[in-house]
Amino acid sequence: MPTHSEILRTTYNSAMISVSNNQLTTSIPELAKSQIDLLVSRSESNKGMVAVLTTLLVHKIFDSSQDIRYHQAQQANGFAGRTIDKDFVTPFMKSVNFPAMAESGWLTRSFEQPHPYTLDYPGKITPPNVKMAFLELIDEIQTKGLSPEDTLRYFFIKLIKQRDDLVIELAKPHSLSISKIIRLMEKHFTYRYTCSGASRLPTLAIYAAYQCMFGQVARYENKVLCALESHNSADMQSGRIGDIDVNNENGTAFEGVEIKHEIQISRQLIADAYEKFKIYNTDRYYLLTTANMDSADWEQIDNEIQRIAQIHGCQVIVNGVYTTLKYYLRLLTDPAEFIDKYVELLKTDATIKYQHKVAWNEIISQGI
Repeated sequence: MPTHSEILRTTYNSAMISVSNNQLTTSIPELAKSQIDLLVSRSESNKGMVAVLTTLLVHKIFDSSQDIRYHQAQQANGFAGRTIDKDFVTPFMKSVNFPAMAESGWLTRSFEQPHPYTLDYPGKITPPNVKMAFLELIDEIQTKGLSPEDTLRYFFIKLIKQRDDLVIELAKPHSLSISKIIRLMEKHFTYRYTCSGASRLPTLAIYAAYQCMFGQVARYENKVLCALESHNSADMQSGRIGDIDVNNENGTAFEGVEIKHEIQISRQLIADAYEKFKIYNTDRYYLLTTANMDSADWEQIDNEIQRIAQIHGCQVIVNGVYTTLKYYLRLLTDPAEFIDKYVELLKTDATIKYQHKVAWNEIISQGI
């Protein structure tokens, strides 16, 4: 039998995966979905409701025989909802930055009354449509067989979506040495995330470096830095040759960059990259990775690089992301510009999740 804490964490992790994969479908009826949508839209001003509803759902999953409308131990066949909330639910809600009370939702007068949460519950939950949605949802679970597991999961999905849409002020530390910037990037890339999207971070960092080099490095005079494509776009379908493309003024490919996160570069990856740029007069192509390349088959890698140079002329360069960043930053007049560019990309890139932004601020607050 899972504990209340385990139910909360498991449901949250499942909801996070759904949000990360943009799989927001649910088997609960449309009426229940609309009720939850309304409750989530009012969650910041009705934090007590969020705590109480979560507690009732979690306890119903924990003990399916419990009539969760009877939320106080002194009620006939009731249970101590406030204790479960105080000990498990509210601490969890705070930990994931969901709307949460200071201690318990049952400390609000509208929810603490010694009456069951039946449709005629007299507590003054406001506004009236929130009260009705809350009570009807509980009634549907208790009397009509609505799944508490699916309901809690959908509730968490909507709370995650609402949370992740919030604007977070991101720190922009300046006066950092290049070595500290590299350590900051490494910590941000390798933070233990529970959501998808971390593999996008090295691409944003390299792109930020390119943004800085344009206007400062002679190689890129009269060149065009193409806008980043969606993280899920296929290069062959989009006409791009890499994760980052630099074109000539006439639109032809000049330089491409493919970036891997914690994946070794192999001969096959280089051959696959060649298929993307072989029809273009590409001058240089980088394959960069955050992975350690000490155990890579460098003989095969070098043979493939030489083969491409002979039949095409493009210079293929295999390197580490951190080594490349260090080199690029040394070319800049002020490396602080790189931090500004990277932070702006964190704010605007659609792949980046709330957790990536929180981790950035957290890492900086702890010191580099």
